[in-house]
Amino acid sequence: MEDEIILQTHNLRKEFDGLVAVDDVSLRVRRGVLHAIIGPNGAGKTTLFNLISGILKPTAGRVSFLGRDITGLSPHRIAMLGIGRSFQITNLFPNLTVLENVRLAAQARGRESLRFWSHYRNFRQYEERALQVIAQVGLSGREFLPARVLPHGDQRKLEIAVLLASDPELLLLDEPMAGVALAEVPLLVETIRRIREKGEQTILLVEHKMDIVMTISDVITVMHQGRILTEGSPEQISADERVQHAYLGDMEGVHKGGV
Repeated sequence: MEDEIILQTHNLRKEFDGLVAVDDVSLRVRRGVLHAIIGPNGAGKTTLFNLISGILKPTAGRVSFLGRDITGLSPHRIAMLGIGRSFQITNLFPNLTVLENVRLAAQARGRESLRFWSHYRNFRQYEERALQVIAQVGLSGREFLPARVLPHGDQRKLEIAVLLASDPELLLLDEPMAGVALAEVPLLVETIRRIREKGEQTILLVEHKMDIVMTISDVITVMHQGRILTEGSPEQISADERVQHAYLGDMEGVHKGGV
């Protein structure tokens, strides 16, 4: 049904000095799902995220969120409308504690966002929200540690907590496993899985680790050379020969990851 669509791109195109990075991409993301976007390096995945989140302006086409045209709006305005975006490189305040990072994000959506010298009692509601989110991502007990001392996997969790603190309706997660030690990956995957199962946020995910994508996704869109190649369930994508050829020419890229 149309009212289930939370995000839609309409014939989206982005050119850089004649190079077409995103080419006529029309994407529909249903509310409440974990929708993954995969594809080889250079397929246009991160460029598409940058167009959706307002970092880049499209050469042509439109982006709609909750039925509203958000094309050309600033990243800040898009974030205030309910789209939270993570990046391949962690984007935290390294010298602030876990709690301070998350509380500031919660505060940014409230009336105290610019009143840095207000009495601490005015911020109690934001601290309570921050503690809830910290628990949700599995960082309880680390509230007073500076962000810089956390293992990379915990920094990724903290970045997700910062996004959740502002109550977005849509999370854009750009390669959340990038740089995460192998031993830390299962805990981060479980964090994303819990968010999905709670059902309060829709997740749009770019990730190279195919074993993870196939395990946690509801819908997968495959991009190749800036265009949508195909879309379907994990089972449908695993069996699609076009996807196999787009990666490595065989089934290794889909079933074993490492692309």
